[in-house]
Amino acid sequence: MALSAIGSSTDMTSQEATRYVESREIFGMRFGLERMLAVLDGLANPQRCAPAIHVVGTNGKSSTTRFAAAILRSQGHRVGSYVSPHVEGWHERIMVDEVPVDPERFADAIGQVAECATRILTDPNDVFTQFEVLTAAAFVVFADAQVDAMVVEAGLGGRFDATNVFGGKATVALTGIGLEHTAILGDTERAIAAEKLAVARDGSTRLVVGALSAAASEPVRAVCAERGLDPWFVGEDVIVTRRDDDFSVQTPSARYERLRIGARGGFQVDNAATAVAAVERHAGEPLDADALRDALAAARVPGRLEVVEADPVIILDGAHNADGMTALAAAVAQIVGERPVVAVLSIFSDKDIPTMCATVGTFAEQVVVTRSASARATDPAEIATVLGAIGIRVVVEPSPGRALAMAGAMAGAGGAVVVCGSLALLAEIRNIALQGWSDRPGMLARGNAPEIVKKPER
Repeated sequence: MALSAIGSSTDMTSQEATRYVESREIFGMRFGLERMLAVLDGLANPQRCAPAIHVVGTNGKSSTTRFAAAILRSQGHRVGSYVSPHVEGWHERIMVDEVPVDPERFADAIGQVAECATRILTDPNDVFTQFEVLTAAAFVVFADAQVDAMVVEAGLGGRFDATNVFGGKATVALTGIGLEHTAILGDTERAIAAEKLAVARDGSTRLVVGALSAAASEPVRAVCAERGLDPWFVGEDVIVTRRDDDFSVQTPSARYERLRIGARGGFQVDNAATAVAAVERHAGEPLDADALRDALAAARVPGRLEVVEADPVIILDGAHNADGMTALAAAVAQIVGERPVVAVLSIFSDKDIPTMCATVGTFAEQVVVTRSASARATDPAEIATVLGAIGIRVVVEPSPGRALAMAGAMAGAGGAVVVCGSLALLAEIRNIALQGWSDRPGMLARGNAPEIVKKPER
């Protein structure tokens, strides 16, 4: 879509901004920093407006970013934060003091970026991608808002990601390493660690590494040693002590007691500890413990083990890869207890579908497979075949809204519905789910659950 078709940088509406951003999706992911740096230079380098914490990793980035932003704000900072993907609207990705920018301010920033990209990138083959547009717009918003700290979540990888524009000057939080996007980042933990840690300057002491799996620990340590990086490792330099009702975080500089987080899930404790350590390394001194405690207690992560109190209860979770699904499985039982669970599932085609399906089968008695609007979504029939082959009861309903209604009917009173597999799916279902079960168009009556398809035992 040409910029002239949607308005100039001064009169772009929120609807036009949305259309422009969505039109960029056809260009896909195009790695390399030349375009990004050129456009940012044309915008007077807004990424230099404040020091940054750069969050990279396979899982836990959005949660860690939100926790770090909350902590920074509690310490008296005006904070810009950038997360992806969004849950409901594009503007949610860009926040100032933990509040998403309003659609009008978002549209203005998108307009500025679009105008600059059109002016700077004159080669028709050198287009600005969707993620580059959004990232640049975030920096424009932060500079205009005069933030004094930023927390920026990387998109994919690190070395060639559009967020890698801090020249190695940011504090880096690596949340963890998993085998994902192997065709792009490499097919070993060592290769992926190298790509993600490339955002840190050689010899950096402003690095925190979150809790690592056994497979990821040695590769990450090897890359750190090779490049002279001096990280704090959560679990070694940053000690987390869990108790029944709270936890503590001991860094090399301070101890923070009686911490609680508003976000559900035991795995969020490690994300919170990573955020605490990253903010402390960013600040260069211990933090105000009382303010920190209040910030974490109030922190929420939309779309991450988000529970809608209904009957059946609905759990919305953005688990979108094998590791994320494992974390979800561990948390579901703690939330729903003995309630029977029906999952609503859609998965992107580049994910480890067999492993994710097998994990869903550990907590869901039945699965409704659907398809998000994303072009990357897998044909529901393919996912149903995988589930059926491992003996999981499954039904296909292509419409996400109707899939939720089906799952509610199947779970019945006293049951639970878990929506998972894709943040794109979550974005489509969340508003419907938050309305509760009553007065929902198309809701199936109790007892009208669809026929369940199960592959015969061999």
